Amino acid sequence: MIELIDIHKSFGKQAVLSGLNLRIEDDRTTVIIGRSGGGKSVLLKHIIGLIKPDRGQVVVDGTDITRLDDHGLNEVRKKFGMLFQEAALFDSMTVGDNVAFPLREHSRMKESEIRDVVADRLRAVGLSGVEGKMPSELSGGMRKRVGLARAIAMRPRIVLFDEPTTGLDPVMTEAINALIMETQSRFDLTCVVISHDL
Repeated sequence: MIELIDIHKSFGKQAVLSGLNLRIEDDRTTVIIGRSGGGKSVLLKHIIGLIKPDRGQVVVDGTDITRLDDHGLNEVRKKFGMLFQEAALFDSMTVGDNVAFPLREHSRMKESEIRDVVADRLRAVGLSGVEGKMPSELSGGMRKRVGLARAIAMRPRIVLFDEPTTGLDPVMTEAINALIMETQSRFDLTCVVISHDL
């Protein structure tokens, strides 16, 4: 699904990625573990095309995204969902509106259809009936689950997880890890998890 070939990336004199080769298989969960400051987030940004390598290729589903213009890159990005480190929910929106956001922005679904998808994705992450709550009313683990529901709202083929268990206690960390595996299996996803936590 994703292949990085001889990736080199430096910021000034600081070489962050130097000849990196990585193959991420389809319909699997791949975990990339490394110390803080080791280049994991830079790698993730290459996969989704937010950063271009100084040298090398990033191939997503057969397309070298380093050669694409903005329009082509945006088309490839529709295959991705992303769960950010702090869930990155919109504080001024309800949970339901947060999950519905990508559907309203990037689809032509009717509101009734959007409500059905939102309910289904929240149910998939174990949070039925919280559509009307605000993010501030949720625990850290619940916010991560809402972030995951939003990440899978448009049925992406690939979901990227940037440090999904940071700031969570060991019990919630285990629950989120199990949820990633369940979600991958249920939606036939290719998942890439970045973490420093063994």
